Amino acid sequence: SPFRDAVGATIGSLGIARDITAQRRLQEESTRFFDLSADMLCAVGFDGRLRRFNGAWETCLGWSADELLGTSIVDFLAPEDRDDMEAAARAAREDGPGGRVVNRWRAKDGSWHWIDWSLRTVQDDQIVYASGRDVTQERLAERALASSERQFGEAQERFRRAFEDAPIGMAVADLDGRYLEVNQALCGITGYTPQELAGSTFASITHPEDLPADLDTMRALIDGSLSSAVNEKRYLRPDGSIVWVLRSVTVVRDADGAPLHFLDQVQDITERRRFEQELRHLADHDGLTGLFNRRRFEQELDRHVAEVARYGPRGALLVLDLDHFKYVNDALGHHAGDELILSVAALLQDRLRASDTLARLGGDEFAVLLPNADAGEAEHVAAALVRAVREQATVTAGGRRRRVTTSIGIAPFGRADVGGEELLIEADLAMYEAKEAGRDRYVVVSPDAQRPARIRTRVSWLDRIRGALDDDAFLLYAQPIRDLRDGRIRQHELLLRMRGDDGDVIGPAAFLPLAERFGLAPEIDRWVAGQAIALLAGDPGGDVALEVNLSGASLNDTTLLRLIESEAARTGVDPRRLTFEITETAAVANIPLARRFAERLMQLGCRFALDDFGSGFGSFYYLKHLPFDFLKIDGEFVSGCLTSRTDQLVIEAVVRIAQGLGKETIAEFVSTPELEVFMREQGVDFAQGFEVGRPVPIAELGLGRSPARVS
Repeated sequence: SPFRDAVGATIGSLGIARDITAQRRLQEESTRFFDLSADMLCAVGFDGRLRRFNGAWETCLGWSADELLGTSIVDFLAPEDRDDMEAAARAAREDGPGGRVVNRWRAKDGSWHWIDWSLRTVQDDQIVYASGRDVTQERLAERALASSERQFGEAQERFRRAFEDAPIGMAVADLDGRYLEVNQALCGITGYTPQELAGSTFASITHPEDLPADLDTMRALIDGSLSSAVNEKRYLRPDGSIVWVLRSVTVVRDADGAPLHFLDQVQDITERRRFEQELRHLADHDGLTGLFNRRRFEQELDRHVAEVARYGPRGALLVLDLDHFKYVNDALGHHAGDELILSVAALLQDRLRASDTLARLGGDEFAVLLPNADAGEAEHVAAALVRAVREQATVTAGGRRRRVTTSIGIAPFGRADVGGEELLIEADLAMYEAKEAGRDRYVVVSPDAQRPARIRTRVSWLDRIRGALDDDAFLLYAQPIRDLRDGRIRQHELLLRMRGDDGDVIGPAAFLPLAERFGLAPEIDRWVAGQAIALLAGDPGGDVALEVNLSGASLNDTTLLRLIESEAARTGVDPRRLTFEITETAAVANIPLARRFAERLMQLGCRFALDDFGSGFGSFYYLKHLPFDFLKIDGEFVSGCLTSRTDQLVIEAVVRIAQGLGKETIAEFVSTPELEVFMREQGVDFAQGFEVGRPVPIAELGLGRSPARVS
């Protein structure tokens, strides 16, 4: 056969003896090798048809001898690889030594196998001899490796782009903290260029006070006791300014767990820190004067009380209250009142030592803690303050400057067992004694027999108020408000009462002034607001609305606003069924604060009423600055309006202005049918008073279930 002849020719070319017997034996061995070879062996004519092949073809591709013999390799070769195969065969025919090619062959099951072919030709017989090895798995592995390398490269590029374009600062640093790579965001945060940061260490731009903690963190990350760390720290910019950052750092390790480098992520939190500091300042300081507020002053007072308990009595407490301040606000307006408060605060600060603590407790009331003064020194300081206010604190009225005076109560720390609250009550009582004695003076706590009883009474009332809050001992009454346009009652004002020890009902005059004076009013307001929402929740789909009175101190109570928002959302109560009202005098005390509070209530969907309208001289001016839904006409004008033309003119003016603004009016103290008729004739929208209805326990209102406790 041609194949045996080709083998014989090969043997002859190697110089093997031409002994016929030996040739036959060698040919038989060659044939046996051909048939048993694991490689795919074949002979292909120049016409491309298979002339001979071994069993490895069926093992590899699944085709039997009958299916292969005489077929063309084109029937099995991938179309895309035919040109390469033809080129390799042509090279083998022309160059003699042979050629090599790797291409795909179709198996009987439809799969494709990569075969690595070695080719040579025998020109005389026009035969191409080929030896092929299945390299499919190798090719798949190569492709997987190439794909993996490509994906790794793409991942690296994505990381590079993410690193460079990240909106937060990013850096790669070696284990000594030396920057290897930084992005533009980090440069923007720190103020350094990439060239300036390259090669420098994080320690070189870290605030010295923050460096020890940073070094401890680095060591913990390297030794593995920390996997990552997040902390707030300061960087020093080139101009010496400080930037606060939130730094998140981790260690990148190799496959064996050895640390390679740090990866830092840095966010600029300077504005957040500034805002937090402002919030902390607002929590501790009065918004108008910048002095400590009641909350912070009581903390300072309690701290000094603790020192007194340990080291013995020393120091004194002063409580100051301006004389006739209500006249200033009512007659001259809140601007004059604010200016007076500011000027008095400055006077007091100028005459106190740095070790003394000055605070504005609220309104026109101040307090001073003299931590190291004895009784005589405290009197000397009080006398100087009374004199300074009398001589330098003035207010302009009618083009004339009028003098202002103050009354001061002094409570020395005489006993180690006296608490801060008791001391405030003592100083407060002494201050009222100074007012009763003619004002413009100071009074030291006197040892008279009645004082301990008065102090115990006030302390007892404070305890009762706190107990009522803790034990739900407050009661709610409701007074109806009639719509004068259709005669219906769809609105009630909630009025607060306290349950007495013997079951009697105590009116608000007995406890509310003390609650306001000692900072408990906002907590009471939150209780009432929560109860109001719970009542309305027990009347789903109803149209009854409730009015809730708020103290001036609640205008700065963000907790109250959050409670209203969260409870209304939780219960599904329509916020328009809630009206919150403050007195005009409370609003006047801080117009910007009242405006923000009212605007936030309206954003929540609630309504806002200005109570006792007309009681202040500048009432109509305030309409320009306060958003509202209702004006409640002060009962002082309502009760006597049938016989007073002045009161009638005030009511007419209020109604006309409210109507022009698209708002509604409520007349208080409507106690007779004649007053109700007059109010209707004047265009007043609602009436409230004994003629409409007296206050009744809330249970008689019929709003469904009793209100649940709201914490």
